[in-house]
Amino acid sequence: MILAMIGRWDLDGNGGAGVQHPSKADAQPAGRGPEHRVAALTLAALLFVGSLMGMSNLLVDGVLREGAPRWIYGTAMLLCMVAAVPLAVRKRAGRWQTFGLVLLGDLTYLVVVLCIEDPVRYATPLMLLFPAFVAAWFLGPWELGINMAVTTVVCLLALWPSYDSAAALGIQVVVNAGTLNGGALGVFVLRRRVQRLLDATQALSHLDPLTGLFNRRYLIEQAPRIWRQARRDGTRVAAMVLDIDHFKRLNDAHGHAAGDAVLCAVAQALAATVRPTDVLARTGGEELVVLGLVGDPDEARRLAERLRLAVSDTRTLDGHAVTASIGVALTRPVGNEHAPDALWRLVDRADAAMYEAKQQGRDRVAALSLPRARSPISLEREVWPGTTAGDTL
Repeated sequence: MILAMIGRWDLDGNGGAGVQHPSKADAQPAGRGPEHRVAALTLAALLFVGSLMGMSNLLVDGVLREGAPRWIYGTAMLLCMVAAVPLAVRKRAGRWQTFGLVLLGDLTYLVVVLCIEDPVRYATPLMLLFPAFVAAWFLGPWELGINMAVTTVVCLLALWPSYDSAAALGIQVVVNAGTLNGGALGVFVLRRRVQRLLDATQALSHLDPLTGLFNRRYLIEQAPRIWRQARRDGTRVAAMVLDIDHFKRLNDAHGHAAGDAVLCAVAQALAATVRPTDVLARTGGEELVVLGLVGDPDEARRLAERLRLAVSDTRTLDGHAVTASIGVALTRPVGNEHAPDALWRLVDRADAAMYEAKQQGRDRVAALSLPRARSPISLEREVWPGTTAGDTL
């Protein structure tokens, strides 16, 4: 039956404070991934084939009532065929479109019941099982609640002509609607549990377990988005590599527990300092990377200086304080470059600038910009006003 082919493919976004999580803006738009296109095309095909099979009842004697019901039945089947066209053309199904299709499925069943000679034999309420389950799996709680209420009403209207006794009718409605809604509610609860597990797994794959910052994998995944946005806005991508000064000495003197506490404190301070659009990640050991968009070198310098001050002002519960050397590199993305490769070339240059900052005395910012295309080997350097000796761009 065509009533089965209804659904929505939205992923619940997640976010939070304190520990970083991928934002809704970072997630792929709902209904636009390859899996969503396949699902939408499958729905369209099933809607069309199901309607075509339903049309076959028009050719069988004794199934449909004569007169107007045959035309109403045929129109309902044709309407379901038409509903398949937007799915096939757009290759995605949004939330409201899906909800409308669910209700269309309930209405179509009611039309089928009213047009068939023997509804108990040819149109059992269990035909509503598919739209009920699909609604439970793909729709939100309030949409599911509305569909459960509609399912109860449709069962009542569909069974009314077949029972003379109100008691018998009530029992049948309770049994059928209760079975459908109970099964739908169970599917909904299962789906929410599965979704929570998937969200937790995805978060763990993107987060550093010690600091709660994003990890190297997430940084790579965000590179294409940042490169696209930079090209679209005409801005530059800035990579900032932060390395905690004398971290090995701290571990040797006070133990790894003290080092871990320092890393966590620094991570919290940096997370509170970076802009909402920046990506802050721990790439290994005591090295952290900030990736973001800037309009000019001065903006990158100001952000890097805020990060340096945030680290130097950090204290652990045991009173340990550290500083950080920060290297910055800028690039203006061009078309057709592979964003992850370009990312690591940029990070490598920021890493080189960070080591220069250490050589100049630590607790400072040094920066390198990517060269123009006409000089692919050398690195350009500029002096930032207001920086200490050795701080270069």
